[in-house]
Amino acid sequence: MATIINLKEIKESIKSLDLVEAMKEGFIHYSNKKTVVPPVGELLFEDPPGDVHIKYGYIKNDDFYVIKIASGFYNNSKLGIASSQGMMLIFSQKTGQLAAILLDEGYLTDIRTAAAGALAALYFAPKKISAIGIIGTGIQAKLQLQFLQKNNPCKTVWIWGRTSEKTEKFKAEMSTDFDIHIAKTPAEVAKNSTLIVTTTPSEVALLDAKDILPGTHITAVGSDTSDKQELGSEILQKADIVIADSIPQSKSRGEIYRAVKDGSISEEKIVELGNAIQNPALQRTNDDQITIVDLTGVAVQDIMIAKAVYKTYMNTKI
Repeated sequence: MATIINLKEIKESIKSLDLVEAMKEGFIHYSNKKTVVPPVGELLFEDPPGDVHIKYGYIKNDDFYVIKIASGFYNNSKLGIASSQGMMLIFSQKTGQLAAILLDEGYLTDIRTAAAGALAALYFAPKKISAIGIIGTGIQAKLQLQFLQKNNPCKTVWIWGRTSEKTEKFKAEMSTDFDIHIAKTPAEVAKNSTLIVTTTPSEVALLDAKDILPGTHITAVGSDTSDKQELGSEILQKADIVIADSIPQSKSRGEIYRAVKDGSISEEKIVELGNAIQNPALQRTNDDQITIVDLTGVAVQDIMIAKAVYKTYMNTKI
């Protein structure tokens, strides 16, 4: 019978894991063609607005394959429910038998995304960070800020949110650990920050190229469908380095997709994250460069975190 691991047990297992290292290993496998990751399955909803992503795949010659279902329903906060929901299924790669059901309620998707953001900053953020800028006020905004502290510590934070209520709530919750400044516009965030993370489901660009300071790194997290966009395409045109977590996925979703579609950049400018991690020549070489990492979310991240949680949980039962 399959092992069922609930959210409380998942959170306990996470405590002992180096998730940034797990994401690094996964992206390297992916770019080195050691994974099988089919195109993303997707359901889009209008009333209420939401999206469901089905991501699945396996690492070659591994023990398991993983299927992840994760959703974001953006009016859930009005109901007192988290916007992220979902679950992960782990199957034997040898027999197809179901090994485990991870009832994570979207938590692992949030965590692995934050870990990927920390990985992006580790390789592409400038050495000296004037402030961290966060666009958005939800769970991903908080997690990204927290995960950045291990390798890119900075307590000065500029935050912009779509409503003053949510922005003030973010400040109240995070001000114990950070010096939070509330910006009136996304441009104000950009003019005061050299490490920016965008975390909204916006379908209209929030940042313009003229607002970006020299040396800024941007990790774009929110745009994971063809309709979403947080960065003006001119920002990618202006950038010295543009990184995709997945080049195949960047052809149909994310900031890179929009910039290529707009004619602002060519596909030849794009470097895949797993390749850049392995080659210092593809990384930031000075603190004046503008760098962008576009994270659309890749199934290999789900594979890595699901396996790690399952193995850790099972070891506690021995």
